[in-house]
Amino acid sequence: MSETSTKPYLLRAIYEWCTDNGYTPHLAVVVDSRTRVPMEFVRNGEIVLNISFSATSGLKMENEWIYFSARFGGVPRDLAVPVDNVVAIYARENGQGMAFEPGTAADTPTANADAGAAPALASVPVSLEQSSADDGRPDHEPEPPKKGGRPTLTRIK
Repeated sequence: MSETSTKPYLLRAIYEWCTDNGYTPHLAVVVDSRTRVPMEFVRNGEIVLNISFSATSGLKMENEWIYFSARFGGVPRDLAVPVDNVVAIYARENGQGMAFEPGTAADTPTANADAGAAPALASVPVSLEQSSADDGRPDHEPEPPKKGGRPTLTRIK
């Protein structure tokens, strides 16, 4: 019997972390012939999907597939995403989450050899502007992330 990939468990864990902290979980997905998503929203062979409770209906994150319904332009659509096609899951508000190599399971020997190490949680690097404002005092609190901007995802290899 072959071992189950850790990737679906990591996806479910980050999803739960996002929802527990009031963040909006997003999936970045590489689209191929097996992926069932609205093709008109695919850009450069990828799509980013809001998988929050308020944006989806019937979300099922299984070991091989992620299924849910969502509205696109007011029209409900059924989506199916192979877990292998997920390249990242992250919180929209702060960019924290986890990225994966496309088309590989997270715990296969090839995936770990290519990445150099097992996947790990990482945060988006602090911008130069923010880091220069930090004077090194332990009581200095960083400013909360700005609302309304478009989220960015940084892939760390």
